Amino acid sequence: MEKAAEFSLIDAADRPTAVLSGDWTTTHLGRAGEALSQTVAGRSEVAFDLSKVRRLDTAGAFAVVRAAGGGLNLDLVSARPESRRLLELVDAAYQVKPVIRVEPRGFHQMTTRIGQGVVSLGQEFLDTMAFQGHLLMATLRTAGRLFTSPGKIRWAPIFSQMERAGLDAIPIVAVTTFFIGAVVALLGVNMLRQFGAEVFVVELIGVSMIREFNIVITAVLLSGRSASAFAAELGSMKMTQEVDAMQVMGVDPFEALVLPRFIAMLITIPLLTFIATLAGLLGGLVVTWSMLGLGPVFFLQRIVDSVGPTHFYIALTKAPVMAGVIAGIGCRQGLLVGGDVESLGRRVTAAVVHSIFAVIMLDAIFAIIFMQLDI
Repeated sequence: MEKAAEFSLIDAADRPTAVLSGDWTTTHLGRAGEALSQTVAGRSEVAFDLSKVRRLDTAGAFAVVRAAGGGLNLDLVSARPESRRLLELVDAAYQVKPVIRVEPRGFHQMTTRIGQGVVSLGQEFLDTMAFQGHLLMATLRTAGRLFTSPGKIRWAPIFSQMERAGLDAIPIVAVTTFFIGAVVALLGVNMLRQFGAEVFVVELIGVSMIREFNIVITAVLLSGRSASAFAAELGSMKMTQEVDAMQVMGVDPFEALVLPRFIAMLITIPLLTFIATLAGLLGGLVVTWSMLGLGPVFFLQRIVDSVGPTHFYIALTKAPVMAGVIAGIGCRQGLLVGGDVESLGRRVTAAVVHSIFAVIMLDAIFAIIFMQLDI
């Protein structure tokens, strides 16, 4: 039968003894712990007799240690071995002093935050490269299956992701690049008119849209559209433990979730780049036709003669890299989602920001490489 915690103080000739009885547990402690501390306060070397205590947990042990003022002398304690062990553990934890962390201030604080940011950036880069390497190996294995066992490839999710990331993105890609082509044409006409060289605006539109803006704008739009969708979808699956369930059933989440999205991006980005090129040239054509009177035949003939297809091939060489960046970063951030909605929001935001940053940085690297190769 359960009994509330009780105690009595016996003033012996040699030293006072606190005799405890009952259940010294969280549910039965009540105010006995505070009363014990007040009773033995001011007395030196009080002995504690716990032989009549029926049950003792950490709350009861803490009450005894607090009454002793910390540094409990187990030689003055009479109790069962398991109770003595619990008192020893609680007393050791009670004597641990909290570590006071001194936050850096001023210039030290600024340099500390910069250093932490650099370390985090480096760690994020290494983790992303490891994920991309895993993605590359999975792609090579899938390419091998294409010739040996094509039936094992997950065609249904691939075509589904192609529709969502490719066909559904055509309107936004076409409209955006159309207006960018028109803006480039407007700026080019205004600038070249000062030198009487308005006709060269066709080359400006052609090179800018066919070589750079088509792939960059497509990749940036897909970073905000598809990378966030990938992170949200995989993050929701992590929150509902669907990814863990797939692993329990023996299904590799990487091949079932990440690889189809990468293959879909790998196929759709070149197609969207081609559509973006046509829309951008159309925007430039509309402006030059309305402002300079240059007809479509003259415009297209000058594009063919002066610009050529080489710039478009250069843009297409960037497409697989952009596909890997968008799909890899989006899926990786989704798989890093924790169990709360706040983590999901942070990872979706990180997927968009990181992928856009990576797209622009890689385009700059490609520009430097092609410049060194004189292409």
